[in-house]
Amino acid sequence: MEKRTVDVAIIGAGTAGMGAYRAAKAHTDSLVLIEGGHYGTTCARVGCMPSKLLIAAAERAHDMAGAAQFGIHPGGIRIDGEAVMQRVRSERDRFVGFVLETVDDMPAEHKLIGDARFVDAHRLIVNDDVEITAGRIVVATGSRPSIPDMLKEAKDRLVVNDDIFEWHDLPASVVVFGPGIIGLELGQALSRLGVRVRMFGRGGSLGPIREQKMRDYALKTFRREFELHPEGDVKAVERTGEGVAVTFVDDDRGEITETFDYLLAATGRRPNVDQLDIQNTDIELDNRGTPRFNRYTLQCGDSSIFIAGDCNHDAPLLHEAADEGRIAGDNAGRFPDVRAGLRRTPLAVVFTDPQMATVGLTLDEVDERCKGGYGVGEVSFEGQGRSRVIGKNRGLLRVYGERGSGQFLGAEMFGPAAEHIAHLLAWSVQRRMTVSEMLDMPFYHPVIEEGVRTALRNLNRNLSIGPEVIKHCMDCGPGA
Repeated sequence: MEKRTVDVAIIGAGTAGMGAYRAAKAHTDSLVLIEGGHYGTTCARVGCMPSKLLIAAAERAHDMAGAAQFGIHPGGIRIDGEAVMQRVRSERDRFVGFVLETVDDMPAEHKLIGDARFVDAHRLIVNDDVEITAGRIVVATGSRPSIPDMLKEAKDRLVVNDDIFEWHDLPASVVVFGPGIIGLELGQALSRLGVRVRMFGRGGSLGPIREQKMRDYALKTFRREFELHPEGDVKAVERTGEGVAVTFVDDDRGEITETFDYLLAATGRRPNVDQLDIQNTDIELDNRGTPRFNRYTLQCGDSSIFIAGDCNHDAPLLHEAADEGRIAGDNAGRFPDVRAGLRRTPLAVVFTDPQMATVGLTLDEVDERCKGGYGVGEVSFEGQGRSRVIGKNRGLLRVYGERGSGQFLGAEMFGPAAEHIAHLLAWSVQRRMTVSEMLDMPFYHPVIEEGVRTALRNLNRNLSIGPEVIKHCMDCGPGA
């Protein structure tokens, strides 16, 4: 067996692993990056980038179908499924190519392909033929889809998001399980591209939305486009000669069975730590077998093992994985001089239409922090000027602030331009701005962001700081 000794070993070459490699390399050139699958990162291959390509096609189709409200009547709309998926795959491969170029630039001795497992806290076996002794180890193995046993009865017609982007054409029908971020984004996109979609959930959740008022509004909106059961009562899933038969209880028709071409399981992801033999180390594990760690240093206890990215199940988002990889790699490189890194304000965006966004603290977290001493501001985009002009006047924004200090703490949004508005709000939270300071910032007219001002004015009033909100305030322009 080949034996190697390095200062730092990194398991996983995704977003977190690549970030850890770059950070650790600033301290030492004695390191190895171990990858058990394909180079290219989850985001580029099967995550954020290919899903947005599919969504972009769906948005074009939807805009054409809705052009009549502007007095524009396009001819018959034809969706070429093969062309849609060809562009998705082609552009996806381009994004993956950028990652592969980065990997190619790494020294050959820094790269090792194979599955790693722990022998102890400092030794790894890779593919049963290489033993690596490392002073410090970064675990950045990502996550994989988690599929309930019932859904596995779909057999060869069971797909996850990874599989969809390999399709060469669009199917006629898809049943989606899981109205989380992945399920909602892909389900709505497929529906807008002419695929018959029915979606089931459990527990009533919709994406990252926590507030019931927002959830009810979003549910009503999505149901205008496709069948959605956030608390679905599914009795059976069966692979038949025609596809996948799903038996469920309908509120109006009782127990019925419908058949679909495919079943998309968007039922969450699980950390890739269960095949690492991590129990052979001396670090503490939680009841799921995931290492306990400090989220500011990414260190597991006081050991020389660090964990970053989706595999720690803390904040499975690309920008968080990049930050965690950088922090973990820097600390692994400088060990034992472990330092706390910057964890940014929580920010999540869902690219449905309307978009969803969560920023800063949730309402429950606000209540816990402020002991009830907080206020909520709200705006509806149904009458908001710019939103009505462009025909995107659906949605709500709710913003939270602390009584006394007037500090802005967070927001939840289901509405137009949420991907942009969420950034402005996240920056405000991170800068610890007060609601009054935010209202002192410039707002142009007419823009969707004027709705943010309306919500903030409402919040300032509810915090007993600002004046009554003037209905149809003309200093904002009509419809602001």
